[in-house]
Amino acid sequence: MATKRHIRHPLEWAWDQVKITEHALEAMVQSATGADKASPVVRRITLRDLKDVLAKGFADTLAYRTDVFFLCLIYPVLGLALINLTFHYALLPLVFPLVAGFALVGPVAAVGLYEMSRRREKGLMASWTAFGVVRSHAFGAIVVLGLILVSIFVLWMFTASVIYQMTLGPEPPASLTSFVSDTLTTKAGWSMIGWGVGVGFLFALLVLSISVISFPLLLDREVGVATAVQTSIRAVAMNPIPILAWGGIIAFGLILGSLPFLLGLVIVMPVLGHGTWHLYRKLVSYQPTQTG
Repeated sequence: MATKRHIRHPLEWAWDQVKITEHALEAMVQSATGADKASPVVRRITLRDLKDVLAKGFADTLAYRTDVFFLCLIYPVLGLALINLTFHYALLPLVFPLVAGFALVGPVAAVGLYEMSRRREKGLMASWTAFGVVRSHAFGAIVVLGLILVSIFVLWMFTASVIYQMTLGPEPPASLTSFVSDTLTTKAGWSMIGWGVGVGFLFALLVLSISVISFPLLLDREVGVATAVQTSIRAVAMNPIPILAWGGIIAFGLILGSLPFLLGLVIVMPVLGHGTWHLYRKLVSYQPTQTG
């Protein structure tokens, strides 16, 4: 017997959307807190391991070169768009902090690359569709940790603005030429550079410590944000020289990738992103969690 179709009125439809949102939020919270079904164990590595990490990152990049090079075009495009906005709104002093601050949100931008390396390692098919991490058990945790990094980036931009106000400011530069001249030929300009580099290093160190392996760990195992961040901090504490060297490689790579016109990021980002997955593999092993 044919069933009669029920046409929902707006209140019913709205209530259904509320219930769907509620279930999605519950799943996100559960993912963010994590079940911690495995206990991460941090291993010690050496500087020699970083060479292998980069080699494997480069191999993954070549394996997916069509997908990653096409998709990674979004990084220079977005970067140039943001830089254009700073010029348009007379925020010229924030151009360099904006470019430098890309490293603070880079781990979020590279999540899809981690997933591609993870799938390739397991012998699974991986392409640009692997960027659909919204289907991952870790989606909620990734969103939470991503928001933390975005907040740090916003705080860095605010801090950079304050540094400019206290040195070369508060008036905006009259032109690009005058800004470059004032920065490189005046005491206030060099003071701005010194404070900017020093404070920027602290921001970079903070982000490196909490995120160097957090996102790969979240993708790989059912753990919460707190466990992922704590494991990342432990990895830095146990391997300060290799991790600082990796941070230096990232900084140098992003500087190199900013030339010309940020287009180098199309190559640099995939290698660093895939390499970070393999760094995580070298740093972390697991032991089963004891249950009562």
